[in-house]
Amino acid sequence: MTDTTDPEAGATNAFGSLKIDFGGRLGTPVPTPAGGSSLNPFGGGISIIGGGAADAAPIAGGPPATASAEGPTKSNVLIIGSGPAGLTAAIYAARANLSPIVLAGSAPGGQLMLTSEIENYPGFPEGIDGPELMGRFRAQAARFGTHIVDVDIDRVDLSERPFRAWARGVEYTGESLIIATGASALWLNLESEQRLRGRGVSACATCDGFFFRDREIAVVGGGDSAMEEANYLTRFASKVHLLHRRDGFRASKIMIDRTYGNPKIEVHTNAAIDEVVGDTKVEALRVKDTRTGDVREMRIEGLFVAIGHKPNTDVFAGWLETDEKGYLVAHEHTNSRIPGVFIAGDVQDHRYRQAVTAAGDGARAAIDAERWLESEGIAEHQTATAW
Repeated sequence: MTDTTDPEAGATNAFGSLKIDFGGRLGTPVPTPAGGSSLNPFGGGISIIGGGAADAAPIAGGPPATASAEGPTKSNVLIIGSGPAGLTAAIYAARANLSPIVLAGSAPGGQLMLTSEIENYPGFPEGIDGPELMGRFRAQAARFGTHIVDVDIDRVDLSERPFRAWARGVEYTGESLIIATGASALWLNLESEQRLRGRGVSACATCDGFFFRDREIAVVGGGDSAMEEANYLTRFASKVHLLHRRDGFRASKIMIDRTYGNPKIEVHTNAAIDEVVGDTKVEALRVKDTRTGDVREMRIEGLFVAIGHKPNTDVFAGWLETDEKGYLVAHEHTNSRIPGVFIAGDVQDHRYRQAVTAAGDGARAAIDAERWLESEGIAEHQTATAW
């Protein structure tokens, strides 16, 4: 499903002045190969264009999403994060008349804002741009009365209710708190890698593997996740190169055996990526032998980076329990150890990391928060669910 609205014709943009164009529609057009889609990694390039304040328009049926400190700062439900989990929680909380505030971050929308096409989110048989999907989430949350503020939080105080969070010198409070800050993929920190993200460089095989049918691709990483992605991608790719900068792997023996036993996977140890080659799409890798320093070029059409994820939990250090990987720990549904503080989405999920599972988490967290507020005598129960 392609967004055909002309952004220069005064159309409402749910993200205010932020526009992300995967097909060169807003900036300088990038030619699309014959038969290619403007949505897929082989189509056009990504353009991120910041407009002026005039780009931020009210959403019909609800208050405008704002990037300023104007508007309420106190709420029954304070939500931190604006990916699928945070915005779904906002939709449910707003429809329960809890007047949620979402602290969305300075780069709102989560990881899907850098995903060129989503084909596995229900309801979009033709697929949908990640930014368009998140724009719809946001517009729906705003329609029911969610106040959205595009700021990063600096610190929190969860010692007592109301819970407090500070952003750009403004204090926000919530009688309950939903944490949906997600997790960020770790990258190689190469300029060429960042430039080609969404144009052949990906961090999600489940999301993007389909686009690489009958193509030769590479996966970089040495753990179970890298090997799982390499094996998964053999369903589509003609050949998968697995590159690891060391001689040994961190992965489990069963995954190592499975990878070496897959005839479509070629394993390259002591191999570090120096550069991703290509102007508008991935064309090759420059790979350095970490023992000899020799550099060679490997012709591939896609690169999957699987060196791990970092949960966005630093601001909650000392307040909430984390596991050995740094993810927040939920106890009994979406509850944290602190009554009234709930956890949703990828900030606690290092197994699935899907938009649809994160959205489900957000719904659960909002319902749990509503029930908790009712039990505390703060709000009346509104949502019809099986108790």
